[in-house]
Amino acid sequence: MSMQPDLANRLALLLKLEQRARHCEDRLALGFVMVNETNSLVAYRQAVLWTGEIVDGRVEGTTVRALSGLADPAQNAPFTMWLSEVLCRHAAASNAARANDNSAALLLPQAGDKEMWRQYLPEHALWLPLPFKAKASDDAGAATKKSIPLAALVLCREEPWTQQDISLLTPLADAYAHAWLALRGTSGGGFMESGWRGLARKARHSRWKLAVALVLLLVSFFPVRQSVLAPAEIVPRNPSTVRASLHGVVDRITVQPNAPVQKGDLLVLLDAQDIKGKLEAARQSLAVAQAELRQAQQQALFDERSKATVGILRGQKDQAASDVIYLESMLERTEIRAEVPGIAVFDDPQEWSGRPVALGERIMVIANPQDVELEAHVALADAIPLHPGAEVRLFMNAAPASPVDASLERVGYRAVPVADGTLAYRTRATFDSASTDEKSTLRIGLKGTAKLYGQRTLLLSYLLRRPLATARLWLGL
Repeated sequence: MSMQPDLANRLALLLKLEQRARHCEDRLALGFVMVNETNSLVAYRQAVLWTGEIVDGRVEGTTVRALSGLADPAQNAPFTMWLSEVLCRHAAASNAARANDNSAALLLPQAGDKEMWRQYLPEHALWLPLPFKAKASDDAGAATKKSIPLAALVLCREEPWTQQDISLLTPLADAYAHAWLALRGTSGGGFMESGWRGLARKARHSRWKLAVALVLLLVSFFPVRQSVLAPAEIVPRNPSTVRASLHGVVDRITVQPNAPVQKGDLLVLLDAQDIKGKLEAARQSLAVAQAELRQAQQQALFDERSKATVGILRGQKDQAASDVIYLESMLERTEIRAEVPGIAVFDDPQEWSGRPVALGERIMVIANPQDVELEAHVALADAIPLHPGAEVRLFMNAAPASPVDASLERVGYRAVPVADGTLAYRTRATFDSASTDEKSTLRIGLKGTAKLYGQRTLLLSYLLRRPLATARLWLGL
């Protein structure tokens, strides 16, 4: 602890603290001065500003208004609640509860409070009451029942308190009490502000707040365009889908992703070993049926009974021939070829090798790289009214500083599941309004964020759209 200044300097500090108390604009600032700046006059480690009221001889409504080192003490904190209870019991047990003794006194912990006291507070505590007039009434409850305000400044430190310290703090406590009552803002005697003057003072201090509130109110009615952000991707327009022509297993993909292909080029080979085995067996069956048919025809020239079997054998031969033709067509279908020119759009070809596919399953698409469009998924919670022709801007991940303009073409009528497991509306937009240079940078597969613009609405309605939707769900409206 620093050395105490001489008496003259301490008297000057006392006058300065009284001046600081008179210049405080509200009780919050005054409480801060009490618990923090009093340390310049008398050294201590911790200070507490406590208030309450005496109602019918009982101490009620106790509150810890300020703590040294804290801007605003939490009233529901365990330490604050315990400290308020300790000070309330001291006020009730002392002459302060009878409102006729405003002298300073040493504050000693009771038997049940000693353990908490040693943990949180220094040993020597000084109870310094703020002398209020008995006929005055505090903020809360004055109009409904007769009450006497009660307040004290409690200072705690490790060294014992001297008579010189108490002599300096007593007039300071009187100045603090006078300032505390004067900052109440209601009529209560000649030493306080009148009600009208208090209201005028508050109006002057809150004038800028009213101005800000008025500006915000005016801005809330400013018309703005609704917009929504959605993940987007550049996709081909009217692509040719390459599907599995039969049930089977992919043997290999003969082209690379994004490779140019021409009409008739081989794209996919399906495993044909099973079909080749069946085709060889069918050809053998056809050869046997043809041989049996020829033998029966020769015997029918001189054996009348053999003529009856010729028709049956001819049917078996035709059936075998049909099986061969069918299996040959199945063998041809194991080779999937391009129907239109373009580029092959699909994933890694190694992922398809050995993969079983069902009839009609999509393997890749053949797309025109110059004919692309924008696909965006608008989340279900972000859905706003969108109409064909609405403005759309694409911010690509590869070039976020160079947005590309598009025009909304269509919006899905129902939400569908997307990759992240949520529901979203699928939208498509065209790049008809984009320049030639912008279109040259649009490559199939590029991703980004699309901003879709809707109709105009008030800023207040735009900002409260989601809160109101949530409130409707909770209220059931």
